Amino acid sequence: MSAKRDQTLLCVVESPIDMNMMEQTLAYHGLYYVLMGRISPLDGVGPRELGLDHLVSRALDGVVNEVILATNFTNEGEATAHYLMAMLQRKGVKVTRIARGVPVGGELEYVDSGTLAQAFRERRAC
Repeated sequence: MSAKRDQTLLCVVESPIDMNMMEQTLAYHGLYYVLMGRISPLDGVGPRELGLDHLVSRALDGVVNEVILATNFTNEGEATAHYLMAMLQRKGVKVTRIARGVPVGGELEYVDSGTLAQAFRERRAC
């Protein structure tokens, strides 16, 4: 564990590849928790199979102040984020979710309607 990392932030991702993508942004300097999967009932993967007890104990260690959910925006990733948010908030943990919307450099005519609708819903003040 690097002393240069912010020990109070814990970013939850689905896989090591997702963690590497987050690292490439150079925008995040906290710690990671890699789920090694996602909730997917059709594939027989539920919360128990992901070993979420370890995540809860890590989030409640007295050091972590915020858990950032960075699961994919697929149906399974959304279900996983929703489950984690409810579970962690019940325990008094501050939970946030990465934003989504129109990509940087993207042109509106090429953005799918679901992404554009989400960008409207998650707009913020300038």
